[in-house]
Amino acid sequence: MARPVALITGPTSGLGAGYARHYARDGYDLVLVARDVERLDELAAELRAAHGIDVEVLPADLAEATDRAKVADRLAAGVQVLVNNAGFGTSGEFWTADPAMLQAQLDVNVTAVMQLTRAALPPMLAAASGTVINIASMAGLLSGRGSTYSASKAWVVSFTEGLANALAGTGVRVHTVCPGFVHTEFHQRAGINMKSIPSLLWLSVDDVVAESLADVAKGKVISVPGLQYKVLASVGRLVPRGLVRAVNNTMGRGRGRT
Repeated sequence: MARPVALITGPTSGLGAGYARHYARDGYDLVLVARDVERLDELAAELRAAHGIDVEVLPADLAEATDRAKVADRLAAGVQVLVNNAGFGTSGEFWTADPAMLQAQLDVNVTAVMQLTRAALPPMLAAASGTVINIASMAGLLSGRGSTYSASKAWVVSFTEGLANALAGTGVRVHTVCPGFVHTEFHQRAGINMKSIPSLLWLSVDDVVAESLADVAKGKVISVPGLQYKVLASVGRLVPRGLVRAVNNTMGRGRGRT
């Protein structure tokens, strides 16, 4: 029998690599989507050798419409799992940021999630089976940690919740994962200084991936990995939003990031 296929965006490091390794261990063939061809090839070779699976490398810059269309075409051919993991934040203030960079961030964090999910769903619905996992962030649940990034992740959460309602009873499931601070290259690439963050708030890639996929198996639409973040998310829903913004500005440094 043919193995199931998982397509993962942004798999060359961090959470994307964690999901790729997990699905490879579970016997899925993979389609890996990212800009860095060299790192894609390295990961593909590692996973083929370790697990005897097929790995398709699909170089694409999801900030570009033509590349998003290329990935959408591959999804229209059918996959069992889509992990919309690619995304990025930037440093600096919104009013000084390069408008082109802000638009690219929106295109990767929001437009790509919408378009790739739209492409993946018809064959999943025809098969009455499939899973879409959209990686959001605690920043999408708690306001005040950067402007455009938080807004883009709040969109992912709301989009996923609405879509989950629409897909009920179809056999296709959609989930969003809202991790807090994770030991990855994310903040370094964004140029954001994270020295003020307490060690208690940092999570490992493996823990986030394992807990989120356990939540997916249980049918949870929103997964918040880590007990500390479950507490923060619950408290954040109860206290005034102004207080949430103030706490985030003190602990998470809401200034100096978009």
